[in-house]
Amino acid sequence: MKKLLSLICIGLVSLGLVQAQSTGAATGRVVELSLDEAIEVALTDNPTVKVANLEIERYDYVRKQAASSLYPQIDASAAYQLALRRQEMAEGLSFGGKNTFNIAGNISLPLFVPSVYRQMKMSRTQMETAVESARATRIGLVAAVRSAYYNVLLAEQSLEVLNEAVLTTQRVVDNTRSLYENGLAAEYDYLTAQVQLSNLKPQVLQAESAIEITKLQLKMYLSLPEDVEVEVSGTLDDFRTAVMLGEDYSTDISENTTLRTLDLQSQLLEHQEKLIQTTRMPTIAAFGQISYIGQERVAGLAALMGGGQAASNQSKFWWQYPINIGAQISIPLFAGFKKTNQLREVRNQRAQLELQRKYAEDGVRLQVEQAINTLLTARETMLSNERTVEQATKAYDITLTRYNAGAGTILELNSSQLALTQSQLSYSQSIYDYLTAYAQYEKAIGVETYVDTDSVK
Repeated sequence: MKKLLSLICIGLVSLGLVQAQSTGAATGRVVELSLDEAIEVALTDNPTVKVANLEIERYDYVRKQAASSLYPQIDASAAYQLALRRQEMAEGLSFGGKNTFNIAGNISLPLFVPSVYRQMKMSRTQMETAVESARATRIGLVAAVRSAYYNVLLAEQSLEVLNEAVLTTQRVVDNTRSLYENGLAAEYDYLTAQVQLSNLKPQVLQAESAIEITKLQLKMYLSLPEDVEVEVSGTLDDFRTAVMLGEDYSTDISENTTLRTLDLQSQLLEHQEKLIQTTRMPTIAAFGQISYIGQERVAGLAALMGGGQAASNQSKFWWQYPINIGAQISIPLFAGFKKTNQLREVRNQRAQLELQRKYAEDGVRLQVEQAINTLLTARETMLSNERTVEQATKAYDITLTRYNAGAGTILELNSSQLALTQSQLSYSQSIYDYLTAYAQYEKAIGVETYVDTDSVK
């Protein structure tokens, strides 16, 4: 009864979810995600992560298959034989029944099988390799999600800067038109202000289009359907503050996924070499067999051996059940130098991998150094652009005051407005470059963490 109620409840909940999803698909859903939530969704729903997790599960089955070779092996068989013509011992005297039944059961138990023990160790290393591959997938996906998330914030922040520039320029146009209508400004000033406003509108359209494209990219990483509208939270300044609070430029590459994978591949080759060596060792197994055989009696032979009356009192079939147990040892002696050449092949592969590991380590060290240099350069550029924005803002305020007082020209005002807008856009871009550089740096050293901005909001 409880199971039935549980099934009914599950059905009702599933029906509600389906209806909610169909309603959302018709009306469009809006999902607001923080960076932490976006990463959590990606690590849960992204197909690459699912495939990596399934690969770990597959190697778990491989490990269990290797372990099953140490379990007892039991099998049974049954056979029926019809003799169309029986073999004769002498002329007119045949042996063997016309109908024969044979039921047999066999059991074998490995006692000493070195190759299986090595295969079990090898499967554990294969599992570790799959786990490391999944870890590399997660690290790469987190870095990609972070960059896509920052890209959306950059597009939105750029749109805000351009919209603010449009509003400011619109006020200048309105003020200039009023002065022109009252004969206090030249028509040239009014036309120049209108041109400045017209030049900003295409940039606003490009920024709006950039927001849509960056959100599509973010949804791709999150595996969200097209009908879902994504809204991001926070600002680039929030994440910039969080990253700067946690800056720690370590050059430790022990957690780098490429190097860890190469180390695991080296362990696999070592296991493979020892596995080949175990094939030269003897194997010992115990076995047991029981059969139940029924053979139709031969009438002529029964009469000859026991007389007619004795034969008539016997059953039609003669049943027997032999039982055998024992142990078997198998010792490989010579295989035509096959194992020797297999060992040489594996050792050659290990030598190649050792050279690749050394070359890869040098490359990773260079990659980390370049990431740190790029990060430091982006950091200084960001701080420089921050000061530039402050100076451009002050310069624009002074120019606007001079223009309103009649001491400045419209060209000076337009020039300062353009410089302010460009400095603000460059500042936003430099924050994005700094944040993505830090994400790539953490990816290079193999850090599986991400920025938490809750502490700085």
